[in-house]
Amino acid sequence: MNEELSRKIKIMATEDQKVRHAFLKDGKLIKKVKSVDKRNLLLMKEIINVYGWPTISLVGERVSNLAWLLVQHADSDISFQKKCLSLMKRYLKKNEVIKSNVAYLTDRVRVSEGRKQIYGTQFYTNPNNNLQPRPIWDIKSINKRRSRIGLEPFSIYKRSVKKMYN
Repeated sequence: MNEELSRKIKIMATEDQKVRHAFLKDGKLIKKVKSVDKRNLLLMKEIINVYGWPTISLVGERVSNLAWLLVQHADSDISFQKKCLSLMKRYLKKNEVIKSNVAYLTDRVRVSEGRKQIYGTQFYTNPNNNLQPRPIWDIKSINKRRSRIGLEPFSIYKRSVKKMYN
């Protein structure tokens, strides 16, 4: 276990969440969010170049999850998100990453590329101010895919997302 790396990722994630919670209260803080995201992106690139993906055995499950969170918020660099997704997929069968994180990042990347999401994790507010999922590929099989990657049924997730934002 790499304690120094774990500490570094925890500090980055704490700042990420702090600025996002402040932004929810004051929408004018978007520049601050982008600044923190930019700094975290540069630091995550350094981490990935030195250590590869921060796996569960390298930093622990909680911190590996925090690394994913930071990459999930690196929307300004889709190619970096794709690189991290590829690294994470290599560790899926070894249980060195959290399966559901792969699902969320897969959808995030696909939506950013203008493609339909696979797992239904990404939502947006439509012009009528209603929260709805971004387009989903093969909606009929979504629960099978979600189950395989460790996610609850889509209807339950959809309800919880709407509840969180209302």
